[in-house]
Amino acid sequence: QVQLVESGGGLVQAGGSMRLSCAASGSIFSINAMGWYRQAPGKQRELVAVISSYGSTNYANSVKGRFTISRDNANSTMYLQMNSLKPEDTAVYYCCALSRRILRWPPERADFGSWGPGTQVTVSS
Repeated sequence: QVQLVESGGGLVQAGGSMRLSCAASGSIFSINAMGWYRQAPGKQRELVAVISSYGSTNYANSVKGRFTISRDNANSTMYLQMNSLKPEDTAVYYCCALSRRILRWPPERADFGSWGPGTQVTVSS
């Protein structure tokens, strides 16, 4: 079992930056990939970025060049650096972890077995 807790959300003006953190605990040795998803009101949860235990990454087209995903394995923490934020980035951001063998890249939402409670990110125009 892996437990995940996000932090770092809040309110920021358009064009600003914010860094989200995701702290993992429990069976962290089993994690093969981690990711960030987001869900805006009235919309489906969508992939933002994923990173494998080897450092391979994948980003949604909407955030490429603006967001950077990274992992600190020593501290069991994942980050999402968000720059040039836009109002359309407003959403609840969820951290997730995949603890079984990676069958496809990027993984699909159903592949992630552990999820954090989410953190709200609001970008004002």
